[in-house]
Amino acid sequence: MVGIVVVSHSSDIATGIVALAGQMAGPEVPLEGVGGAAEGGLGTDADRIEAALDAADQGDGVVVLGDLGSAILTVRSVLEDREAGDIRLVDAPLVEGSIAAAVSASAGLSIDDVVNAAEEARVVPKF
Repeated sequence: MVGIVVVSHSSDIATGIVALAGQMAGPEVPLEGVGGAAEGGLGTDADRIEAALDAADQGDGVVVLGDLGSAILTVRSVLEDREAGDIRLVDAPLVEGSIAAAVSASAGLSIDDVVNAAEEARVVPKF
């Protein structure tokens, strides 16, 4: 099953999105949230992102969603140093994209389909 990693500058945001996505998708989807700096407070932490990628990777790939510019830069830096696994950083809205990705993963879809679902969440009208 495709894993999902949510990266935010805020631990509360990452935890909340993972909780919501997990409720929508079910407990079988490997979901990891990484938020905040290593010492607490706002920020991102490359080591914790690396650990989340490892935890979410069940062999079918990992989709990563981030909140703001430096979170994306940190994920890109981590991915540049990795050699193993199919990990995709997607340009998608954090909340809606994470939920769409998790629900798609729960249906057993491929990583390409999970990425597409997350990206398509960008254009779904709210009303």
